[in-house]
Amino acid sequence: MALKDPFWLMLAGFGGGLVGSVAGLASLVSYPALLAAGLPPVSANVSNTVALVFGSVGSVSGSVVELRGQRAQARRLGAIAIAGGMFGGLLLLATPSGAFVRIVPWLIAGASLAILIRRRPGGPMPAEGHRPSWAISVGVFLVAVYGGYFGAAAGVLLLALLLFASGETLARSNAMKNLLLGMANAVAAVAFVAFGPVRWSAVVPLAVGFLVGGRLGPIVVRKAPAGPLRVLISAAGLGLAIHLGLDAYR
Repeated sequence: MALKDPFWLMLAGFGGGLVGSVAGLASLVSYPALLAAGLPPVSANVSNTVALVFGSVGSVSGSVVELRGQRAQARRLGAIAIAGGMFGGLLLLATPSGAFVRIVPWLIAGASLAILIRRRPGGPMPAEGHRPSWAISVGVFLVAVYGGYFGAAAGVLLLALLLFASGETLARSNAMKNLLLGMANAVAAVAFVAFGPVRWSAVVPLAVGFLVGGRLGPIVVRKAPAGPLRVLISAAGLGLAIHLGLDAYR
């Protein structure tokens, strides 16, 4: 894949945006595409995070209905997500690239398995003024740190946390997940643009694809069963983790 032909990165962004908005696994599509385009691991990761911001814009804009009545929760948890995303981004910039290459397969494998966790069915919605517990606040912070650091399947982890803690429906929890991760990615992206090796020739076509794919994702969540899709993506993620692990540790 050559960067002089941005079509493939745009296509990868579309797939990543769609999968990310539905299942929280955007980076399992876009990150390997950036590696295939010839970017080194850290540059691929920071470029991916910058482009992911546009996927969040698309998915949040398509989730206006599901986000109604969640403003207070979004405000409180959003501040926590922003702090976690900044910490994760700074952690990545301070981590040696060799160590990052070895950590990535484990992150992807764990995140891919997390998508298979059985989630609690939706229950009564919490009141609009309900203050999130310390447990969900800590959980959101840790997932946001992970999202700012690497982010592959961070949406899966956050969605599982929100479903368990809030009792909201899948569609409403998914919308909140996209909003919070968008905030975490945005603040990490600011740090990467200022201090990281962002490859703009890759970011632009990837971002266009993310925007379109992310916008279509909420429609899929409303209408399609996610079970078979989660199994398929989990298997693909584990395959990717094994492939990258063999490359990193041989």
